[in-house]
Amino acid sequence: MKNIVCFGEVLWDVFPEHKKIGGAPLNVAVRLQSLGNHVSMISSVGQDADGDKIIDFVKEHKVDASNIQINPAQQTGSVAVTLDNERSATYEIEHPRAWDKIELSEKAINRAKTADAFIYGSLAARDLVSRNTLYELLKIAPYKIFDVNLRKPHYSSEILNELMHQADFIKFNDDEILEIVKNYTAVINTVEEAIQFIAQQTGATSICVTKGSKGAVLYYSGKLYQNPGYKIKVVDTVGAGDSFLASLINQLLNNSSPQKAIDFACAVGAIVASREGANPKIDKSSIDALMMV
Repeated sequence: MKNIVCFGEVLWDVFPEHKKIGGAPLNVAVRLQSLGNHVSMISSVGQDADGDKIIDFVKEHKVDASNIQINPAQQTGSVAVTLDNERSATYEIEHPRAWDKIELSEKAINRAKTADAFIYGSLAARDLVSRNTLYELLKIAPYKIFDVNLRKPHYSSEILNELMHQADFIKFNDDEILEIVKNYTAVINTVEEAIQFIAQQTGATSICVTKGSKGAVLYYSGKLYQNPGYKIKVVDTVGAGDSFLASLINQLLNNSSPQKAIDFACAVGAIVASREGANPKIDKSSIDALMMV
């Protein structure tokens, strides 16, 4: 069991017909907890019914909610989710919301300082308050994992650059890494070249890039590992990348080989994409069965 901290947005994903609790850091936290870790969530909700339900949800999933602040001046976060014909999601993210105003606390500092991994995303840095808190926690966290989530217009090249330089491990999707390397003068033609370039620029020792139905690439200890993906029928892609990251980190922190780790993570991500919602329950037999196909 590893002690892991996830920092950032907790919110409601609002679909045309229903709404579900989500937010990338929370999705990662829930999956990591289900894999047998002790996970703490650092975030903020409003003093409203939606916030109460999120805290109840976090506790029901055994994630430590003691660092989820309640902000009476802000509403709980919400995102309008639209699925295209291929069931890929686009997002309209309200601002400001409670998770934009995460305050620094001694309790959060102590959690970050003792964590085996501190996981954060780019979206939580869109507002000055949460960004400053994040920067302070990054100064003390021993092992930092940056989950890049480019959601226009909620990011800037300057902030992304700072967050990448703070990270030991960076996770992108293929569109994100190719967009980011455009900010440099180097000529990059492939995802693999982009990974090597980002590693050189930032000093990150590990980088992973997901490629949708085509699997993922992992750069780890100077070597590249790949998985071509698993064939499934996509229901919706919300949370698939989050479960992928959680599964990958869990495997690597528990000393699985990099190839086994990326194979396992791709299987979990594919299963999530084949089911509705960001946090479906997944049993080991389903993972094993898909990996054997």
